[in-house]
Amino acid sequence: MRIAVFGATGGTGRQVVSQALEKQHTVTAFARAPHKAGPTREGLTVIQGDALEFEAVARAVDGQDAVICAIGATATKAGRVRSESTRHMLAAMEKAGIRRFVAQSTIGMGETRPMLGPKYRWLLIPLLLRPTFADTARQEAVIQESDVDWTIVRCGALTDGERTGRYEHATGTATSKVKGKISRADAAEFLLKQLEDDTYVRKAPYLTY
Repeated sequence: MRIAVFGATGGTGRQVVSQALEKQHTVTAFARAPHKAGPTREGLTVIQGDALEFEAVARAVDGQDAVICAIGATATKAGRVRSESTRHMLAAMEKAGIRRFVAQSTIGMGETRPMLGPKYRWLLIPLLLRPTFADTARQEAVIQESDVDWTIVRCGALTDGERTGRYEHATGTATSKVKGKISRADAAEFLLKQLEDDTYVRKAPYLTY
């Protein structure tokens, strides 16, 4: 499968690229700073560009079978990076006739809001994380209003832990106690799995331990 990965130099994005190449996919990694994408590897093409510029995004998307978005931004100064770049991806996909889109989001969006602890709901989000949560909400709205076959994966707090392949995922709010964390390696594994599974097409599952 030919996959365009946005946010390819971030923690989760690097894992997505690496694991996709392990699975013999052909990967186009989109990056503002190509040197951060790591060494040249068979099956990997790195395209330099700004995800806020439509033409650059369209070049990366053209000819792909699917798009994975793992774009992040500074937590306290997110602006509209997630939402606007995602809008460009979806427009480019429509232009190129590409259907499958998988995006990394966060627990705390939509019906998963109750899964956040009191510290997040009443302290961290209002005082520190409001910009990034606001832009993530706009991003999800843009995706959900699109006509592509999208999946939004609402991840728990990301860690640099090992890839275990053991995690909890479902739509709605967890009915059992969860840790609220997930390693970037496991998050990447789950994002990639969505490309070969239609269980969560046009749905937004949470992902956590």
